[in-house]
Amino acid sequence: MGADYIKVFAGDSAKTKRIELLLIKNGIRPIIKNENESARLAGFGTPLPHILEIYVNKDEEEKTLSLISGIKWEE
Repeated sequence: MGADYIKVFAGDSAKTKRIELLLIKNGIRPIIKNENESARLAGFGTPLPHILEIYVNKDEEEKTLSLISGIKWEE
């Protein structure tokens, strides 16, 4: 990932999708990194399957973290 981007979340696909949609709705364009899919396409496995990562531009980090912290997760 480029030096201008920072990881703000890592988790399952349902939570990742919810955060992604929230960020897009608020004008932030996240990058979703799926190591499992990348490894599968290359013919390898991963130690943590189904974990996705969300990266955003460093300039949007504070706003992003504020939005994520406001999510009410149902347990």
